[in-house]
Parts: sequence; structure tokens; C-alpha cells
Amino acid sequence: MAQYSEVLDGVFLALADPTRRAVVHRLGQGPTSVGELARAAPMTLPSFLKHVRVLEANGVIRTVKTGRVRICELNRERFALVDDWLAQQRRIWAGRTDRLADFVTETEEDS
Repeated sequence: MAQYSEVLDGVFLALADPTRRAVVHRLGQGPTSVGELARAAPMTLPSFLKHVRVLEANGVIRTVKTGRVRICELNRERFALVDDWLAQQRRIWAGRTDRLADFVTETEEDS
């Protein structure tokens, strides 16, 4: 469970920055080169590469070097973990709101 939590923490950390979210959004359309991704970012290439490293280190993206070009792609398995966690949170909160609705309904009927 601790390892699962560490993975989720890393994914959320990686997605906490708007530049990294923009990279993830673009990669949702398909793999592309680091150079292409960097062109859309309002910063120097070395600064942009730090963002790529954070995404890669936390398993959000994978990169493969082919010659002089580094291609990035999403690691969809990481997003499946986040989706599972969010589904679990939805179930918890749905149960809480159902209990609240039951309480309110019972209180109104008692009045």
C-alpha cells in the first residue's frame, strides 16, 4: 500500500505544474519529440528538460532516443492507477452523500 501511495504522490507531483500538464495534454494526441514539445513552452530548452525529467522520473511519460531525437509518449498505466484511486474516492463520497440524504430525509419526516 505504501508503494501504491508513493506512485500516486509522484504522479500528482508531476501533474502539479501547468507546463507538465500541457506536455501530458499534447502527448494525449500521440508521441512526439522533446524538441516539438519544447517549442510550445515559453522557456529555454534546459528548463523544459527539467519538466520532462520530472514526468519521466514519476512514470507519467516514457522517452526513447532514436539517433539524435528523443521521442516522448504517455505511460497510460500510471493514469490507470490514478483512475482507480479517483473511482475509490468517488465511491467513498457517494456513500457519504447518500447517508447525508438519508439523514436529512429522516429529520424532515420526524418534524
